[in-house]
Amino acid sequence: MPLLDPARWRLLHGGEAAAVEPATGEALGTFTLAAPSDVEEAALTAARAQRAWATAPYSERAAVLRRAGDLIRRHEPEIGEWIVRESGSIRGKADFEIRTASEECYEAAALAHRPLGQVLPSTAPRLSYTSRMPAGVVGVITPFNAPLVLAARSVAPALALGNAVVLKPDPRTAVCGGHALAAVFAEAGLPEGLLRVLPGGAETGRALVEDPRVRVVSFTGSTRAGRAVGELAARHLKRAHLELGGNSAFVVLEDADLDAAMSTAAWASFFHQGQVCMTAGRHLVHSSRYDEYVERLAAKADSLTVGDPYREQVHLGPVIDRGHLDRIDELVRGSAAAGVRIAAGGRYRDLFYRPTVLADAGPGSVGASPAYGREVFGPVAPVRAFDTLDEAVALAGDSGYGLALGIVTRDTARALDLADRVPTGLVHINDQTVNDEPIAPFGGLGDSGTGSRFGGEANLDAFTETRWTTVRATPAAYPF
Repeated sequence: MPLLDPARWRLLHGGEAAAVEPATGEALGTFTLAAPSDVEEAALTAARAQRAWATAPYSERAAVLRRAGDLIRRHEPEIGEWIVRESGSIRGKADFEIRTASEECYEAAALAHRPLGQVLPSTAPRLSYTSRMPAGVVGVITPFNAPLVLAARSVAPALALGNAVVLKPDPRTAVCGGHALAAVFAEAGLPEGLLRVLPGGAETGRALVEDPRVRVVSFTGSTRAGRAVGELAARHLKRAHLELGGNSAFVVLEDADLDAAMSTAAWASFFHQGQVCMTAGRHLVHSSRYDEYVERLAAKADSLTVGDPYREQVHLGPVIDRGHLDRIDELVRGSAAAGVRIAAGGRYRDLFYRPTVLADAGPGSVGASPAYGREVFGPVAPVRAFDTLDEAVALAGDSGYGLALGIVTRDTARALDLADRVPTGLVHINDQTVNDEPIAPFGGLGDSGTGSRFGGEANLDAFTETRWTTVRATPAAYPF
């Protein structure tokens, strides 16, 4: 029996929209968008349902999360097909999302029985302790690029810790990034009203951030939109956890094994058409290896197949829509006009953009080389040379973003020293920048967001409030 019931996608008031397959332009189904007025009803319903959920035994919450993890795996063919067709993912990337989303549920189940607080010393004759309380209603806003994972990693821990969730997925991936997860949790036995899915645009997102019942906002998306969310949340005195963009550096030292590094380098920039916040946006290569590196990375890019991931065996699928493709191409063309050499790619057909290597990418000035200085969010690998370790440190840190850093070298001690000098939230030595595990903290610095907010203790901090409680045997006496 199918997991997804299209009749449940038509209960909102924002007008009809189509779930479109980027590879073909085919409409896979229709759903209704959420209007701002839908937010109030969803948040009110969620707030009412959350009270009973917060007081339910932890074992009950954990059981729902474990069943949800099992069900994601059980419905893998159906959910995976939606990820491939609706988001333009290759099969391997869809498999990764299924596996990771189920693991997010299993790890969240463990959160339900974590210790709730601490006993504190006190100068008074009393018991003094802290306890973690559910935040209440959590608003989750997610993008199109890894729709199932980026929803699950906020929704699952928030629910496990006793919260209700209102989820606003990107309308371009409303099914695999929203309705699929809601269907899984409904089948897992989550009580009605605790998870509401509201695919919609910016006005719906604004209403979600502004609603007084929503006490915490978990946002994943662009830095520009994240700034707006953060400002609006601050105006309403609520926490916003922001996981934003990146322009991560991939540093190749002079002793690197280029035979081993080519796969790593290509994956860093071309995985899921480069539509990943952790993508390597700047390949920094020691000058003694630079020419060979550019030649070999360009050959690797030229060898990759691009096409319809549902009907063909390919390495890269389509980018999400025409507006996004035009932006990628504009950055590539602008860089070429500034003197950057297109060593591979720089071409497209329909929404299929060839993996692109840009040589001599410049000093990082946005004006001189826009594809080097900005987040492209496409399959583009700008390459630039450096001469000394100090220069590599300076170049790697010369960005407003601070998400991930990859370093390739035979000298791991030297890599650790380099990493300590570059402010980023994630570092991967002898690996590329696109890495994620449910138990690991995840988050960036600067324009990449507000620091680690996923994984273990970070989830506890993100989705609970800390309460101080004292208990005396008899009422306290005071001077008056």
